[in-house]
Amino acid sequence: MADQQPSEQRTTDRRTTDRRTAQRDTTRRETNEEQTTEEQTAVRRTAGPVAVAIGRRPEPVHDVAVYAFDGMTPFELGVVVEVFGLARPELSGLLAAPWYGLKVCADRPGTELNAVGGFSLTARHGLDDLAAADTVVIPGVPNAFSGDVSPGLVAALRTAHERGARIVSICSGAFALAAAGLLDGREATTHWRYAELLQQRHPSVRVNPDVLYVDGGSVLTSAGSAAGIDLCLHLVRRDHGAKVANSVARRFVVPPHRDGGQAQFIEAAVRPVEEEDDGIARSMQWAMDHLASPLTISLLARAAQMSDRSYLRHFTARNGTSPMRWVVTQRIAASLPLLESPEGTVEEVATAVGFESAATFRHHFGRVMHTSPTAYRRSFGRGVA
Repeated sequence: MADQQPSEQRTTDRRTTDRRTAQRDTTRRETNEEQTTEEQTAVRRTAGPVAVAIGRRPEPVHDVAVYAFDGMTPFELGVVVEVFGLARPELSGLLAAPWYGLKVCADRPGTELNAVGGFSLTARHGLDDLAAADTVVIPGVPNAFSGDVSPGLVAALRTAHERGARIVSICSGAFALAAAGLLDGREATTHWRYAELLQQRHPSVRVNPDVLYVDGGSVLTSAGSAAGIDLCLHLVRRDHGAKVANSVARRFVVPPHRDGGQAQFIEAAVRPVEEEDDGIARSMQWAMDHLASPLTISLLARAAQMSDRSYLRHFTARNGTSPMRWVVTQRIAASLPLLESPEGTVEEVATAVGFESAATFRHHFGRVMHTSPTAYRRSFGRGVA
């Protein structure tokens, strides 16, 4: 019996060790299964066009935060939501990087915010989310003339900028960026009716009232309301290329790019013409009827019954751009439906709208549309392979 005692003890120890090993293996399998289930659940809950294989963590999207405030006009906020917050299944296969995730942020999340037009909205996210976003969009401030900017917003903008976020303003939103010191020493723009005030209040900012938007790299500003569309499309073009930006523009039913500046929209330039015989308007209509023919300042001035010098001065004051630049833009616009049709080569389209050569057409098309005629045809052509 004394000789068997150690043997029995060893058997008992071995059984105990085996049982503990089996328990560890079971626990490890259960842990792995729980992790896999959590990963699969996370994938199923992921919204948007980012394709992720089951069992893998979803690729993070580019977070865009837009600021909402009491008394805001809804148009600028709607532009940001439309561009960055809308699901876009039509872009499947075109995106080399994840699409955007949008958060509407306010000083006090969950608080009802009144909007112009007699309705209200509630933002689910606060300024901490805004400060942590990849792109921050400020679509306006409550009152540009009073100069009141939320101290919390100023702090969040500085935090976001220090982190390396991209900061964007639309219309009077430039006043918030300026209050945070983000426009010091930079060129910037805002709505033309606020431009002088912005310059007076923030003399270190180089205010340019003549452009639709200014791309300063990490800080971008745009003019009033609809210029926010131009800037948002420009951001998409920067992030995803012209083909994706053009696709978004077509769904938006707007041009992918507008030429010229906001000088063409200033009140003094668009007031009704009192004279019955409007020479500038008559010359513009004549040019539209003769786009395929060679056009010069002298021919346009003759149609307006003005001298060349007087015509150039009055045309530029009225339209915010020169006559020949305007003609080029109209020719590009006239070429778009021709490129969307499968009929005709690029050379034939160039001739049809009045360019002297295909090379000249391609040069001006690239400047205005930020893509080539061939790429545009591939994207929007009907029945074109």
